[in-house]
Amino acid sequence: QVQLQESGPGLVKPSQTLSLICTISGGSITSNYYHWTWIRQPPGKGPEWMGAISNRGSTFYSPSLKSRTSISRDTSKNQFALQLSSVTPEDTAVYYCASYPRLSTRAQRGPDDYWGQGTQVTVSS
Repeated sequence: QVQLQESGPGLVKPSQTLSLICTISGGSITSNYYHWTWIRQPPGKGPEWMGAISNRGSTFYSPSLKSRTSISRDTSKNQFALQLSSVTPEDTAVYYCASYPRLSTRAQRGPDDYWGQGTQVTVSS
């Protein structure tokens, strides 16, 4: 069974870049089956799909975040990463990494997904 774990700073200052890593176990980042996805949920709001990277390294981004978002992977470490630049307090959220069985922009959990536990990131000076 695939397990995912997010890691990174819990506090980021405005205008800086938020950087998170998702470590995968029980599966390979190059597996044909998965799209590796980032989702966030701000306090009091619904979840938001941010973007994904395919097993071949192709990236896909939410149009609203595309100018500030970068998703990459390290196949040697079986990890993928999220960078969000020029953050503001509105980027405060719980950030999740997940594996989807196919590319999708949905933010809700599906029956064949695997999700990490999520990590709180607060943007504040």
